[in-house]
Amino acid sequence: METNGNTKKTIAKDQLKEMGYWDSIMDYISTFDTDFYHIYKDFLCTPYTNSIFDAKTIELIHIAINASPTNLCQSKLEMHMKNAINHGAKKEEIFEVLKLVSVLGMHTCAVGVPILVDEYNAYSNDSMPVQLNERQKEQKDQFIKKMGYWNRFRDILLVNDEPFFKSYLKYLTNPWEKDIISAKLKEFIYIAIDSSTTHLFENGIRIHIRNALKYGASFEEIMEIIKIVSTQGSSTF
Repeated sequence: METNGNTKKTIAKDQLKEMGYWDSIMDYISTFDTDFYHIYKDFLCTPYTNSIFDAKTIELIHIAINASPTNLCQSKLEMHMKNAINHGAKKEEIFEVLKLVSVLGMHTCAVGVPILVDEYNAYSNDSMPVQLNERQKEQKDQFIKKMGYWNRFRDILLVNDEPFFKSYLKYLTNPWEKDIISAKLKEFIYIAIDSSTTHLFENGIRIHIRNALKYGASFEEIMEIIKIVSTQGSSTF
């Protein structure tokens, strides 16, 4: 069912009040299929109305989802950046979110290195030894102290290329050197990008849920992140 101009203005005004934004996609859907628009809008707007997170936090999570290397939706990223600023976000906070999200590229190593070792061992009919020296053990301890977790692929990475590991450690931990956004929100950002429909990195989701709980997150807050991320399918339009 299509809608007329006056009805569309009312729809846009109501959504701006509820969610703080209106874009060309909303405009098209509300014009082309009003009934579906209301279903679509109700699905997207619940996090803005249930008071679990403030609007700024919701927008920072949306920025993370849309800036993720597995998604990269420029139009929605721009929209949620503008909306975050309208809700009081500082450019430094948004930049911290981008830094946190950009390290997702290291999941190439998290998945690829163990596969490489398995296939190499099978091909060579041998087992690759992984023995850290004292300096490397210190770097491992430093990582665990700062990030609160460790996976075996990092042992292999550290032994294989220590300079690369050191640069990775600095890259990963840089946002944790400052308190521009809280530790709990940082873990929320990690949960969001790991549980993204275009990524679904189970090991990372589990690690960062544990860390978020450690930083005081409630079940309801983490559940809310998962619900927010589940709206990613709306990018189809």
